[in-house]
Amino acid sequence: MASPSDHKATIIDGTAIAQTIRSEIADDVRQLSEKYGKVPGLAVVILGNRKDSQSYVSMKRKACAEVGIKSFDIDLPEQISEAELISKVHELNANPDIHGILVQLPLPKHINEEKVLIEIHLEKDVDGFHPLNIGKLAMKGREPLFVPCTPKGCLELLSRSGITIKGKNAVVVGRSNIVGLPVSLLLLKADATVTIVHSRSDDQERIIRGADIIIAAAGQAMMIKGSWIKPGAAVIDVGTNAIDDPSKKSGYRLVGDVDYKEACKVAGWITPVPGGVGPMTVAMLLKNTLDSAKRVFMQ
Repeated sequence: MASPSDHKATIIDGTAIAQTIRSEIADDVRQLSEKYGKVPGLAVVILGNRKDSQSYVSMKRKACAEVGIKSFDIDLPEQISEAELISKVHELNANPDIHGILVQLPLPKHINEEKVLIEIHLEKDVDGFHPLNIGKLAMKGREPLFVPCTPKGCLELLSRSGITIKGKNAVVVGRSNIVGLPVSLLLLKADATVTIVHSRSDDQERIIRGADIIIAAAGQAMMIKGSWIKPGAAVIDVGTNAIDDPSKKSGYRLVGDVDYKEACKVAGWITPVPGGVGPMTVAMLLKNTLDSAKRVFMQ
């Protein structure tokens, strides 16, 4: 019999799963185009030139092209006023060729994020952050029109890997509006017993060690050690943290919120960073845009 030190977690390959989903979406887009003579449209709005935001946006636009979704590129200056941005959003709301509107966050300090996001038409809110969509996600027996992309991607990774959620102990590490909170609501909808661990939680290690499913979204490099993980648990690592690495040309490498090498020796399943949750976020954005267009075309 193999000794425990030989244990290797099953790697959940987010890149491969996302590729499968993208080809399913491309097929659907082709069918819509043949049947209705129209394709889904996604407007991606970016302010200024933050490096990380620009790289996310170019990834999203490239992904659209790959599956046949029409991308509307809205590049605005960083100093644009809140009123001008909102009137741009209204213009996109009124354009019938656009089925999804995404405003790349974070926004510059002088703009109130909440005021802008609430202006996006509910039926075009493919990021799933409109308060009404989040509210419905939180309520039993209600379904939001859209679920936020990263949380949706996390659950898709679990289900496509054959991991049961119902009745399991799920621990979400982090309580952000973008991941922690919505992913805990989704797990609750899927009948997990959910605990949220955050920076003010006492005895984080003990709580995490009780988890059958861990969603790590704290933004703390390698915070979750191998010894914190229950043997056989499923670990979804949402973190992307840059740490110094002189051996790399860029001078840094990306790591998750979980100590990957250690976790691999204990966990049943684990997502790598990069190549785990990241590609799924973009795939779910495409899926939400496709679903939105289907609602319109099939009315």
